[in-house]
Amino acid sequence: MKKKLDFIDRQIIGLLQENARMSLKDIASRVYLSSPAASARMDKLEREGYITGFHASINHALMGYHIKAFITIAVKAPLRDEFLDYMRQCRNVIECSCITGDYAMLLEVVYPCTEALEQFVAKIQRYGKTKTQIVYSTAVERRGVLQEPEIEKAG
Repeated sequence: MKKKLDFIDRQIIGLLQENARMSLKDIASRVYLSSPAASARMDKLEREGYITGFHASINHALMGYHIKAFITIAVKAPLRDEFLDYMRQCRNVIECSCITGDYAMLLEVVYPCTEALEQFVAKIQRYGKTKTQIVYSTAVERRGVLQEPEIEKAG
């Protein structure tokens, strides 16, 4: 069983979410540890699965991917494994999540143009019924999680 994260572990995760390129020396000084102690904590956080990787955040539009879309698909049960294998191979699929409701999967994809998106949708329709929504703009970019689970209160 994983132990509960302490305040310093949460601080380290927060710092890495803000800037995964932050130097070990800077992280150590911000959490008031020696560099070897901070490094040991980071290694432990990776080993225990709290930190799953270090990634660059890419501007898809500048890279030539001007169309971002969300696609829901009601995957036919016998084709599920084949569909998931195909999604893992398709580099335009940023994320593929199993969801509840009428549709079994939610895809986030990026393409250079609507024609390429249309071709992709046509290919995956063999797996089931699709519904596509093209993103006009993104009001809140993907971000890290809060350090403590928080329940938003209504009213």
